[in-house]
Amino acid sequence: MLNPLDSKISYLDRVKAQSEVLIPVLKRLRMELGEDQANELVYAALRDWSREVFAEVGSKKEGSGFEKWSQMSKELDALAGEDIEYETLREDSEALDLNVTVCKFAQFFKELGEPELGAILTCEVDHHIAAVSQQEVRLTIEKTIMKGNELCDFRFKFNRTDNNDA
Repeated sequence: MLNPLDSKISYLDRVKAQSEVLIPVLKRLRMELGEDQANELVYAALRDWSREVFAEVGSKKEGSGFEKWSQMSKELDALAGEDIEYETLREDSEALDLNVTVCKFAQFFKELGEPELGAILTCEVDHHIAAVSQQEVRLTIEKTIMKGNELCDFRFKFNRTDNNDA
C-alpha cells in the first residue's frame, strides 16, 4: 500500500486526483444501483480502505501510540500546507483543541456537489490517525465546514503513556 503521508504532492492535489476517478464511478453506480445503495457501498469501501492504509502507516512508526499519532499528524499537516487554516485554542499535555477556519478541501467538494465523499477522503482521516494511538489520543469533531458549518472543531484528548508534555 502507498503511504499517503509520504508524498511529493499536496494532500489536496492527491484528493483531487482520487476524485477524478471516484466521482465517475460513484455516479455510474448511482445510476445502476440507486443513490442510497451506491453511496453506502462506495463510502463503506473508502472508509475501510482509509482505516487500513493509516493503520499500516502507523504500524511502521516508532514510539508510543501518542508519538505515532504526533508524527502522522505533523506529516498530514505539512501535506495540507496552506489548504487548511486553523487556530489553536488549547495545546497542553491533556488536550489539543483546534478550530479549522479555512478548508480548501471543503470548497473543492462543495463545488463538485460531493461533500460526503469529501468528508470521507479528508475529514475522517484524522480519526484513522487517532486510532493508531491505541486510545492514547481521542478525537471528537462536532462541526465541519464540509457539512456546512462555519468551522471545524477538532478536539483531541490525550491519555498518554509516554508521560511527556505536548
